[in-house]
Amino acid sequence: MAKTKHEEREELIRCTIFLEEEHIEALDELAKEFSKNLAQKWTRSAVVRLAVGNFLTNMKKMT
Repeated sequence: MAKTKHEEREELIRCTIFLEEEHIEALDELAKEFSKNLAQKWTRSAVVRLAVGNFLTNMKKMT
């Protein structure tokens, strides 16, 4: 069944997380690399969503 435009949109919920300085630096570096290599804007937040999604999938908490 085809998805509607609303179903295709990613709905984000604002949350606050606390990370170490090294995490922030690595996330910013990855965002810059992804932006360059994929020719599209990546943010720190997008990299965190990717990493969390991957972690949860590997832990079999998401499909």
